[in-house]
This record gives sequence, structure tokens and C-alpha cells, in this order.
Amino acid sequence: MPLPSDDRSNTTSEQMELLSALDRSMAIIEFTPDGTVLRANRNYLKIFGYQEQQIRGLHHRALCQADYANSSAFNNFWCRLQEGQSISGQYLYVSAEGCLVWLEASYNPVFAADGQLLKIIQFASDVSTRVKAERCDNERTRLFTQIAERTHNSLVITNAKGVVVYINEAVTHLLGYQPEEVLGQPVALMLNMVYPERNLLTYIRQHLSSGHPYRGEELIYSKFQQPLLCALGVSPIFDAQGALSHTLSVITDITDNKIHEVLQQKALEAMARDAPLTEVMTLICQEVERIAPDVIASILRVDEQGRLRPLASPSLPQSYSQALDGIAIGPNVGSCGTAAFRGTSVMVSDIGSDPLWADYKNLALPLGLRSCWSTPIKASNDQVIGTFAFYYRENRSPNNFHLRLVQMCTHLCALALGRESARLQIRQLAFYDSLTSLPNRNLLLAQADQAIASAKHHNQSLAVLYIDLDRFKQVNDSLGRTAGDELLCVVTERLREQISDTDLLGRLSGDEFIVVLNSCTHVQAADTVKCLQELLSIPCQIAGITLTPSACIGISLYPDNGQDLETLLHHADLAMYHAKTNGRERFSFFSSEMNVLAQERLALEAALREAVRAQCLYLHYQPQVDLKSGQIHGIEALARWHDPVLGHISPTRFIPLAEECGLIDEISHWALNESCRQLAEWRRQGLNIPTVSVNVSSTNFHNLDLARYLIETLEQHALLPGDLILEITESVMMDTNLSTMRNLHEVHALGIGLAMDDFGTGYSSLGYLRRIPLSALKLDKSFVNGMEHDVAAQALTHAVIRIGDSLNLTVIAEGVETEAQRFLLDAQGCKVGQGYLFSQPLPPDLLADWLKTSTVALASGYPLPGV
Repeated sequence: MPLPSDDRSNTTSEQMELLSALDRSMAIIEFTPDGTVLRANRNYLKIFGYQEQQIRGLHHRALCQADYANSSAFNNFWCRLQEGQSISGQYLYVSAEGCLVWLEASYNPVFAADGQLLKIIQFASDVSTRVKAERCDNERTRLFTQIAERTHNSLVITNAKGVVVYINEAVTHLLGYQPEEVLGQPVALMLNMVYPERNLLTYIRQHLSSGHPYRGEELIYSKFQQPLLCALGVSPIFDAQGALSHTLSVITDITDNKIHEVLQQKALEAMARDAPLTEVMTLICQEVERIAPDVIASILRVDEQGRLRPLASPSLPQSYSQALDGIAIGPNVGSCGTAAFRGTSVMVSDIGSDPLWADYKNLALPLGLRSCWSTPIKASNDQVIGTFAFYYRENRSPNNFHLRLVQMCTHLCALALGRESARLQIRQLAFYDSLTSLPNRNLLLAQADQAIASAKHHNQSLAVLYIDLDRFKQVNDSLGRTAGDELLCVVTERLREQISDTDLLGRLSGDEFIVVLNSCTHVQAADTVKCLQELLSIPCQIAGITLTPSACIGISLYPDNGQDLETLLHHADLAMYHAKTNGRERFSFFSSEMNVLAQERLALEAALREAVRAQCLYLHYQPQVDLKSGQIHGIEALARWHDPVLGHISPTRFIPLAEECGLIDEISHWALNESCRQLAEWRRQGLNIPTVSVNVSSTNFHNLDLARYLIETLEQHALLPGDLILEITESVMMDTNLSTMRNLHEVHALGIGLAMDDFGTGYSSLGYLRRIPLSALKLDKSFVNGMEHDVAAQALTHAVIRIGDSLNLTVIAEGVETEAQRFLLDAQGCKVGQGYLFSQPLPPDLLADWLKTSTVALASGYPLPGV
């Protein structure tokens, strides 16, 4: 739209063309001096959405935001125009539809020749799109800054030349650099200390040039030279032309995670595979020195006498460790001996001058050791059991990184030492009698096998004595169990007094002892037995009463009466019973006539085969109870056999016999099917029994169809895999048959539970536990028996419970007979108990009655009923 002029005769053709061009390209509007719209061109009308007749006569205020239009700022703005000032800038307006419009505009006053203000012309361009984009960019920048400052990750932005243009607050917190120290500086100022042996930044640039981000784990040193294990991610940022313009680096401190991942995982793996203690400790030292190359690690154990015993120091000479071996801890015994004595960390930054090292600096200084920081390793009861030390080759103190390492290492060392202590305690309980400390049957078998092998090699004979005390049950019944235990200890000491160090002495159970006499003839055995009986018969005071002990002794000779200890024991046992038939304090040598028992075994086998064929075996069920709540945890199915002629046959007799004669698979299948059937029947009666446990033999796991049979049995009775638990013995762990391990894992994969029965009574390594996917450990009753009176037994049960907890296994205590035992087990963290305190094994109908009664007792708060 051509702009009118008050003096068109003075307007040249060139000016008209310019005005016409402006009219086409720009938004133009004219106002009267007081701000009333005179006219607007098409571009202006289009921007604001007005018709020409609508906009003409509007005041300039109508085009502005209300707040601004009614403000003094607007009035001042218009006064300046009226005074003849030209004003330009970026302004915000409101369209006819109420939309915001940004204009890049200039206001130009037009005067007449006499100086009178004629009008004000605005030339404008719509910049709304650009302004909105800029504002979005500004908002994004603001949001990025807020997010960057709130994240825990350290963020570093560099330009294409590697110059730092931005760091967030987390960088300052992690690395110690203030923004003014690094902005405008090469990023190498912060990151070039990573692995000096290679130029990391050059490597990263080469990686980014391919357009891919870099990811890695690096050792970064802070401004204060503190080492940090960090995850470093560097991403390229490209401009519109595809050229690298910036990089974004994200730095995350993973020191603790890495220490946990590398150090703890390797140490725990070594413990899980039952590695020797020194191997575990050496591994810890080596991993620490790899993570922190500026330290030399050392681990010492403190023995029961308070003396230092080296365990691991792979980077120190063996002579140094030998010099420390046996040194008593004390207030001035270097860093380690003093730390163990005080029970707190000891830091010596100058070995040469510190009085704590006065007597020991000549050991350390020649090796270049200048400072030493030692931290005590403590057991769960806060007892100092060792020390963990860092040596340095310069006078210094540990940094924060070293502090974090030591916290992890002392924890692992305490765990390893505790595991070793538990292993030794379990070995003591598993292989030695808890009352007399004599070797038990397991250890005696192993030792006797060696003795027999030696006798065979040297063509010598040996004698096995089976000793059974006379009237011991009468002592127990009349004077009490404590008196019986005291008598057993007296007998043990007398046997030790008579038996030489080259011979073997062990306790089988109860009042039965075994002696193996090496290089012993028939005559020598008789003479020794006479001396033993004479020594045993010396009167002694037990519970205030004078007793005269005596024993019957059976004797078998190698090689005449057997080639292995089991046979010799069996024959000596037969001889002992023969002696007892002749009265007290007798002894008897084994003779072939005594093999009548072998004939009885054959008769027993025949009777068992008939019982299996005729389905005369039956099951009793013993409940397993939550020690805290009293609720039923599960039941164990136990096979029973009553023969019309032989009477009740103990499972300890017919189960081993079934394994020997090949009946165990058939019996196991029957027991599994019957227990599942009975569980389903109980549930139909409304009895809530969570699981049923069934004992299975190691030979059952040789059957490749075991998993299929189990599933079919469960489906037949509408049970789930989780309803069934198979109880196995330690012999299964040691079974080398290839199908055994496969079956165990298949059973586990099905969801059927596996429980280790009689845990700790065998002689398998704890390392076998990690091979088998167990869900429970059954604490053998020998661990529980007498624990209320025996602190050592309590410690041992606690050790086994801790093993179960560390492996996430439910521990079920067997043989719980007293409330005191129940209380102690519950206090130690054992969850489940089984034993006569709750109920003896019961037939199905009586167990159902027991369950109903126990539910009432539980609801009323009364103790569960025993039977």
C-alpha cells in the first residue's frame, strides 16, 4: 500500500520505488501523534489478523499486552516518540485472536516543514518464530544446567579442540577442581593422569572420530592425587554440517563397586571352592596390590596365645614373615602387634623414628619399608583374630581410597578366618567325640585303614578290641546322664593311659570304645586286654558314689579275622557279645562259630525281600516345626518294618541291607509314592501340611529316569514340585557317578527341594556344598545332643547355622528333645526343629490328630503336644 505524503511534488521517482519495495517486504503501520492507527499495509494486517476497517482508529495500546499498555513505561515510550526520537528494538504485541506476536520494529516520527509532528511510522518484521526458537533453546539450556547440577555423575563438555567449556558441580565434588581452574583449559588437566603408560585422550579422540561413543573403566587421580576407579563415557556432539563440535564426558565413581566386584567376588569364590586359608589370604593381598600398586599388603593371624602368625604377604620376603612368626602382641610391637593389642588401627608414617618400631625397624628398613598402617581383624564377638596391614616405601599416610580398600579387606579376612575356625570346629565335631575328644567312627575308620595297609605292607598282625562297659545303662538311669558322662571320661583317661601313641583309640557311641593295637599277636592282645580290665576296675568316685567300672572286650585279629576295619569291627563286636553272655568283665577272641550272625543277615535279607514284595513296609511321619511360631514347617516320612517273626526291625538295619541287596530303588519308589499319596489325602481332609520330606539313597540318583518318575508321581496325586523335598546324605555329594550330579540339577530345576541330611557327620569337604543346589541343611542330632550344657557344642551348632545362612539354606535341627535346646537353637537363628520335644514319628491317623491338637495349642499359647 503506497504511503501518502503531504508533499508528493517533492517525492522523486526513486523514493517512490523505495517506499513501494518497503511496502512489499515489511509490515508498515502509521499512527497519529497520540497513537491512533491511521492505516496499515497488507503485511501488517496479515500478521495481526485485522481487516483494514477494523484496525483503523484503534489506539496503539490495543496492539500491546494489557499490562504494558497501561503502564508508565508505555507512556514514557510514546512521549519519546512525540519528542522526535526514533526507537527500534524487539517488541511483543497481541494479534486480533489474542496470540503473542514478536516484531523486530523501528518507530520513526515524521515532521512537517514547520517542525510539527505529523505522524509516527512503524516498520516491522515478524520474528515470532525466531524468538520462540531462541526461547526454547534458552529453556533447554536452563533445564540442562539444572539437570547437570543435580546429577551425581560428573559431566565435562569440551569443544572440538579438547578445551573445557563446562563442568558441573559433581566434577568439583569428585575431582576437586573449581570451574575457574579448568574452564578454557585443555581437558588433559583433569584426565591425562589416567594410566600414564598410554595417552588415553588420543585413544578416545581416535575412537570418537568414527562417530561412536567411548566407554571404559579408568583409574583417575583427583586434584589432590587421590586415585579413583571410574566409569568413563565420552559421547561426540556434531554440528549441522556433521563436524565434531563438542564432546560430553560422563564420569562415575565406581571404586566401591569395583572393589566389591573384583576383590570380594574372587575371595568368596575361593572360599566357596574350599581353598586353603593361606591361598584365600594371598589372593586378597594380590588383588589389593593390583588395584592399589603403591601398597604392599600383609595379613597376620593372632593365635590363642596372643602371638602373630603370618598368613599372607606375597610381596614381602619370606625371611621377613619368618621373623614375625611367634611374636607376642603388645603395646610397642610395631604397627601390627600394637594394633592387635589395642584393637584399633595403628598408623606409623615413619618406621625409622616411631617408638612403636624401635625393636623391629631393623627388619623393615633394609627392605625399603618406610611406613605401615595396620588394622585389626575382628570376629563377630569383637575378638581380635588377626591384622591387615599396608606397607609403603615412602613416609606417608593412607588416603581415602586405601581406607575403603581396608574396610573391604578386613571384612573378607574376618569372613575367611571365621570360615576356617568353623571348618576346624565342624571337623572336631564330625571326627571327634564331643565328650571325650576321642576319634569317632569316621576318623577311626580312616586311621585304621592306614594301620591295616601298613600291617599288610610289613607282613604284621594287629588286633581290634571292641570294649563295652558293664552296667553303664544302670549308672545313667540311677545316677543321671551327667554321672554317666563323668564315668565315660574316667574310662577314657584310663584307656589313654594304657594305650601307646602308636596304637589307636576311639569311641563309637554310648559306652562302646575301639582300640587298634599295631604289631600285635594273639598273646600280646590277651595281655593288653587283661591290663586294660585291671586298670578299668579301679574304684572311682562318681556323683559321690564309689563305682567299680568293668567292661567286656571282644578281640579280632588281622589278617586272620578280616582284611578291613569294618570286618574286624564286626567280628570284634560278635566276640564282645559272646563275652557278655559269659558274665561281666570278660573278654573273648572271635571264632568262626560266631558267624551265625552272618546267617541271620541272610535270613533278614530274605525277610526284607518278602516284606517288599508283600508291601509290608509302612511309613511313619515326624513333624518339622518352626521354632519361633510353633507352626508346622513340614513332615518327614520314615520307613518302618515289623516282621511277624523277627519283630520290629530298625531302619538302621534294613535300609543299609536294602542298599546292599539292591532293594533300595524299589523301597524308595514306594516311599515316594506313598508319602505323596498321603500328603494329598491329608490336604483333602483340610490339613495344611506344606511339604513332605522323603529320604533317598545315593543309588537312586544313578537312575536316569529319576526326574521323570518324580514328576509322574506328583502329577498322579495332584501335587506341585514344591510340595516334595528329597533328603540326601553326604555320600551323594561324594558320589562320582556321572548321572548323580545331572539328576540333582534336574530335580532342582523341576522345583523339588533338596535337603542335606545328617549334615556334619560325614567327611566330605564343605566345598562340595557349592556343587549341589540344596534348599536345606539338617543339623544332625549329635550336634544338638547336650548343647544346653556344652558351650563348645553351642558354638558348633552356631557355626553350622551360619554356614546355612551364608548359603541361603534353611537349617533344620534334628533330635530336639528339650525346651532348652529349642530356646538355644532359636536364639542362634535356627528356624526349624524336629524331634521328640514336638512329636515322635507317628502313623498317618495319629499325625492328623497331632496336627489338630497342635493347632489348638498354638492358638491358645500352650506348648505343642509331644507324644
